Amino acid sequence: MIRTNVVKLTTIPALAYREKQGSGDIGIVVVRPDVRQPGIASFSKKTGDPVPTKNTPMDKYPAEAFIEAAKLTAGLPYHKQGSIRVTKNMLKEPKPVDPEPEITVESYVYQDLIDLYTDKSGNFSYDLFNKDLIRFAHRSSVVRDMIGEKKSAKEIANYIVRNKIRNITKNDALTIAEVDKIVEVLDELNPKGVLKDLNAEIRKLLR
Repeated sequence: MIRTNVVKLTTIPALAYREKQGSGDIGIVVVRPDVRQPGIASFSKKTGDPVPTKNTPMDKYPAEAFIEAAKLTAGLPYHKQGSIRVTKNMLKEPKPVDPEPEITVESYVYQDLIDLYTDKSGNFSYDLFNKDLIRFAHRSSVVRDMIGEKKSAKEIANYIVRNKIRNITKNDALTIAEVDKIVEVLDELNPKGVLKDLNAEIRKLLR
């Protein structure tokens, strides 16, 4: 039984799903009924874009297919699983459309974060990001009031992250749903959890 959510692509006749790779990172697997070898891609730690492996036949699995697969599987569960076999019959039935409206975030928001928190090695630094969020938490009178009122850790983290990202991007219109989407994308590049240090600090403050 495949517990991971599988989606059908429109760019090529194939199914796709997210899988935890041997390295611990999250990748995308695309399988076609007419090709024995699956297409596999990891995510760039700088851009978040899918990067096909060297042995993926690009004539059968074009970059557009991985981009579509990344978009359709965003937020879906994943785990380590064996390969699956795709038949043409599996591609005939259309996948039900999710009635929930899709939350999208402008690319400049991610770029602003990457520009600010890129370390000397050229990688996005989750350590720098969390340290900045924790500094904001300690300096904010609103956060102190929320802690005094025993608000939930989730509420406090949402306030900190939303306001910090709003300050960085100078976009006061960012919603909680959009902030959740930003954190979700960053989480995919960091399996330990992008807000792990901030959440630990909030729990300590609440105690």
